[in-house]
Amino acid sequence: MDTSAPSEDLVELAARHGVATDYWDWQGQHVVVRADGIRAVLSALGVDASDDDAVRASLAAHDDLPWRRTLPATVVAREGWTPWVPVHVPHGEQVRLDIELEDGTVRPATQVEWWVPPRWIDGREVGEATFELPVDLPLGWHRLRAHVDGAAGDDPTATSYLIVTPGRLELPPALRDGRVWGLMEQVYQVRSADSWGIGDLGDLQRLAGWAGRDLGADFVLVNPLHAAEPVPPMAASPYLPTTRRFVNPVYLRVEDVPGYDALDAAARRRVDALAVDAKALNEADTIDRDAAWAAKRATLWEVFTATGRDDAFRAFLAEEGEGLVTFATWSALAEEHGLPWTSWPADLQDPASPAVAEFRSTHAEAVEFHQWLQWLLDRQLAAVQREARDAGMSLGVVHDLAVGVHPGGADAWGLGDALARGVYVGAPPDQFNQIGQNWTQPPWRPDRLAELGYTPYRDMLRTVLKDSGGIRVDHIIGLFRLWWIPEGMGADQGTYVRYDHEALIGILALEAQRAGAVVVGEDLGVVEPSAREYMLERGILGTSILWFEWDHEGDGGLLAPERYRELCLSTVTTHDLPPTAGYLRLEHVAIRDRLGLLTRPVEEETAAEQETIARVRAALQARGLLEEGADVPETVEALHRFIAQTPSRMLGVAVTDLVGDVRAVNQPGTDREYPNWSVPLSGPDGQLVTLEELMAAPLARSIAERLR
Repeated sequence: MDTSAPSEDLVELAARHGVATDYWDWQGQHVVVRADGIRAVLSALGVDASDDDAVRASLAAHDDLPWRRTLPATVVAREGWTPWVPVHVPHGEQVRLDIELEDGTVRPATQVEWWVPPRWIDGREVGEATFELPVDLPLGWHRLRAHVDGAAGDDPTATSYLIVTPGRLELPPALRDGRVWGLMEQVYQVRSADSWGIGDLGDLQRLAGWAGRDLGADFVLVNPLHAAEPVPPMAASPYLPTTRRFVNPVYLRVEDVPGYDALDAAARRRVDALAVDAKALNEADTIDRDAAWAAKRATLWEVFTATGRDDAFRAFLAEEGEGLVTFATWSALAEEHGLPWTSWPADLQDPASPAVAEFRSTHAEAVEFHQWLQWLLDRQLAAVQREARDAGMSLGVVHDLAVGVHPGGADAWGLGDALARGVYVGAPPDQFNQIGQNWTQPPWRPDRLAELGYTPYRDMLRTVLKDSGGIRVDHIIGLFRLWWIPEGMGADQGTYVRYDHEALIGILALEAQRAGAVVVGEDLGVVEPSAREYMLERGILGTSILWFEWDHEGDGGLLAPERYRELCLSTVTTHDLPPTAGYLRLEHVAIRDRLGLLTRPVEEETAAEQETIARVRAALQARGLLEEGADVPETVEALHRFIAQTPSRMLGVAVTDLVGDVRAVNQPGTDREYPNWSVPLSGPDGQLVTLEELMAAPLARSIAERLR
């Protein structure tokens, strides 16, 4: 194990691949990354840095790589830009470059007089011609085509991707002219009398209708609905999905599935018995996803085998294409062979293998079942958005995009080397997670994303943005740089890897603009100021949490609401903190003390947090928002009155705050030590709160009045 500092050559190689060799931590201390960590991260990028000779060879190979390609893998430009594109051909050959737009139109590029000396590559002399792209290219996904004189036929010698993105994302009309407010909900957490042990899309539809009509809310921001494992144990965290492109069928409202009401008598008896058992789960103090899904899956199979498929289903299959086939095949394989997929027979671990094709053929019904589930989800999500808009919401549902996926999931199987191996995504130590975080997710490989024309990223965004008014991007700083942790090392022993944020943010803006959606970036934690400036430039909203906003340039007190960012979603709390009532009762200290996550004595932590809360109360009192001696519900309301005084274009209220819930949804840095993502909605006394009771909560109307 090489714990030494990196050599000069290793530092240079790392820099060329966007790998940081040092950084500044949350306390302002300079940290030099260990050499063994840098070598492991480079290896995950396909770069040999195993010893000094390998490092020098990799440096030379990196310099020659562009000359081995006729065209860059992908060119990303903003609307109105005129980028220069290098084209590499045998020295002395003539070449022309044209652009095939996504509508089929072909446009020429103009060669510019720009002399670049030729270079000897693999025993031949290679020249470089330079072309300028037209200024008036439309937004969209286009292709570059290089034609070398003397090449046979009319087909291009080489092609690559050209993506033209908006300079700035246009805000939806409601945000251009003013601001909006809405609810933030964990869908699984809010159960109704009709739920099968877990909040579902039918419950979300009712909540959206109530929030729009009765409260005047403009949106409901939900947890990621990405697909989880189809077999137990189903991961509780919505931020550790098997794929981010498709949706978890555990959220289906079974009674709304076409054909459910037409089952024959025998099937009806079986389904009714399943419903009784599933609804009994509503009384449990934790969400049992496995039991809920077992009942739903059995019922959905009954309906699937009793009904046929129509033209709408076939049109959905055509629209989703090969990506849905791959996901459905993985799901059927998981049911047949269990998980993780790395334990499957070797010939089934490659989605392109003949064995997988044969399985798909012999298990066609099972594969179609999982495709059908996604079609049902598509229909029900569309119905939720229709109800939200019909109820007066200007945005409707705002979906959440997780940072990454489970290492044993569908994307890790189906996307191949687009995801890095041997490393995990996480976060360096910070104030609230002082040992760092390992989210056990394989990150995108930035080089392979470019080689693939960013199509896996685009397809994922399109699914999440469909039938929505917006998207929240969890840890959006991951589109600039991600904290990579080599397998076997601690979360504090990773380093940052840079991404092409011009491409990733640009594509995000392009797809959001086409969907008419707003983009909110969760930019909390250790964030470079330049990243926030860039988001502002591109029209991406940031995120402000009251408990994290302090006046570091002034007296150190709570940041005045007038000084909050305008292009921002501002809230009192977040799912990584206890609900506001719980925070005021120091629930976040109690949990971390109980689980051994504190890095200083609990007495010091308690005193520090009590001082923080006292300063917040004093700021509220100074503004006339809170009376001396006010109780917890009054303080919760005053905190929301405080954020209502900000200029932020979006304001969010956690559903948990509407009922005085105290239990944390999630404790970062833990797995099964705490019931993360499995706590149903409850009141200050710990008693379960149903959707029906939520809709009658007095505090809900009171807070809504303050925010309208």
